[in-house]
Amino acid sequence: MQINPSLWFDDQAEDAAKYYVSIFKNSKILTVSRYPAGAPGPEGSVMTVDFELNGQQFNAINGGPQFTFTEAISLLVNCDSQEEVDEYWDKLTSDGGQEVQCGWLKDKYGLSWQIVPPGFEEMMVAGDPEKAQRAMQAMLQMKKLDVNELRRAYEGG
Repeated sequence: MQINPSLWFDDQAEDAAKYYVSIFKNSKILTVSRYPAGAPGPEGSVMTVDFELNGQQFNAINGGPQFTFTEAISLLVNCDSQEEVDEYWDKLTSDGGQEVQCGWLKDKYGLSWQIVPPGFEEMMVAGDPEKAQRAMQAMLQMKKLDVNELRRAYEGG
């Protein structure tokens, strides 16, 4: 069994899937299905797009304007380096995206993302509570997370 997120768009599912595939390595569009005659969407328009981002499958549907994204769900990207954090942050906030707080952003489609540097979880939940508190205080001052600044705060520097 596999569980895949399904993302509801008004009418931008294909554009969004292409956008995400262009950002993440090892990604591709898998299938595009179109509305048949008599369906809720215009005949021949894109109904769903199945795509893959670095091995994780997603589904995107053009379901209309009834539902929009909220911060109640986000996609978390665990990065291997600060350079990756910078790259994904810059790409996802460009062209209408929005920096939020504490490593969170919204892309141009309104989908929330958490861009997390390496060692973040270790600093926040493992080890010394005083160190974790210092790292937390540093994080609360940031939009894009900076692993060097977090580490400096964690170590007390």
